[in-house]
Amino acid sequence: MTFKKADWINNTDVYEVNVRQYTNEGSFNAFAKELPRLKEMGVSTLWFMPITPIAQKNKKGSLGSPYACSDYTSVNPEFGTLADFKNLVKLAHSMHFKVIIDWVANHTGWDHVWTKTHPAYFKKDNDTNDFKIASGMDDIIELDYNNPALRKAMIDAMNYWVKECDIDGYRCDLAFWVQLDFWLEARAELEKTKTLFWLAESDPLDHPDYYQAFDACYTWKWMHKTEEFYKHHQDKSMLDAIVYEYDQVGGHDAIPLWFTANHDENTWNGTEYEKYGDAAKALAVLSFTRNGMPLIYSGQELPNLKRLQFFDKDPIEWNGKYELHDFYKTLLHLHKSNPALRAGDVAVTTYNLSTNVPANVMAYLRKNEAHEVLTILNLSKHIVRCIITDDHLAGEFTNVFDKTKADFTLQKEVDLQPWEYLVYEK
Repeated sequence: MTFKKADWINNTDVYEVNVRQYTNEGSFNAFAKELPRLKEMGVSTLWFMPITPIAQKNKKGSLGSPYACSDYTSVNPEFGTLADFKNLVKLAHSMHFKVIIDWVANHTGWDHVWTKTHPAYFKKDNDTNDFKIASGMDDIIELDYNNPALRKAMIDAMNYWVKECDIDGYRCDLAFWVQLDFWLEARAELEKTKTLFWLAESDPLDHPDYYQAFDACYTWKWMHKTEEFYKHHQDKSMLDAIVYEYDQVGGHDAIPLWFTANHDENTWNGTEYEKYGDAAKALAVLSFTRNGMPLIYSGQELPNLKRLQFFDKDPIEWNGKYELHDFYKTLLHLHKSNPALRAGDVAVTTYNLSTNVPANVMAYLRKNEAHEVLTILNLSKHIVRCIITDDHLAGEFTNVFDKTKADFTLQKEVDLQPWEYLVYEK
């Protein structure tokens, strides 16, 4: 089964919005005031964490988990009203943003409306004769996708947000916990309403078949291995091998989603600076320059150095400085504007460049006809002189950060400080 692809996804990026923690008010209306800044920074697609109301039974913390839904077709009053969200989407569209929302299809909270109206939609625990807890997380219960009526109700609920609010796609939470044939059915049905962007929280190295239903999938393995690499001083060849795997899986139109932070990572495993230290910015550069789609989490442009509470109010500590605004602005505009960085495009070729320091440096060149982007990453704590020994690289380039020129036709040598990153545009 093949699906039409939204024509804007190949050069887009994703900015994850944690509405609860984004502002002191924690509302749609308060977040709307941030749109001009995000537009100027270059953000293209806004992903809102779940906007549905939260179940109260067995909830965690004072506010509960956004991923424990109590009604798929209502708005969390913590954030505002349906009208507020519709107005936010309209405003975002008028500023040329795309809007996707989180969809939690595998499970709901304990007092979801369906537990009363359609209890047969849920799996049952034979030992307790109650609803089945989802994978040990005691605030959520599992839905039964062997029930055709549940499938139809879920697809109708997804269609509601497309028709009612004109959203542009879905980020599907724990997509691989729901069988693939449901997603194929859902996409085929929603396609009748609008061509959407489908993003799966599912790693294609573990579940490559989910690319059949989804445009883009998470690089979870990369995210974990880069943390291990930095903290335990592991061999860089491990990273080269993983990147190669993502290049190969899913076919030419597959799009891996690269990231150094998101809501789960920030809360449970730490900020990108806890995980990657001095390597954090170099790994962010890879997210924007490798084949795929980059993700920015709320506050990374600050940068946010604290773990945000998940179940309680804990606002990002904005100070008005946005120290990484220009860093992300440069990368966002490059990714958006340069055809050599188009994701999932057969016209783009990625060359992994040979160097004299393969144990330290990752260098690659991406080409789309006359357009070329060169990335050189020192993934080590050492100062290195990197000589690129590869005929694919030639010509004059401009450093996207400081605008200096470099001619790599004859002189293919650069000096790199520890964890330094260089990005050049031809």
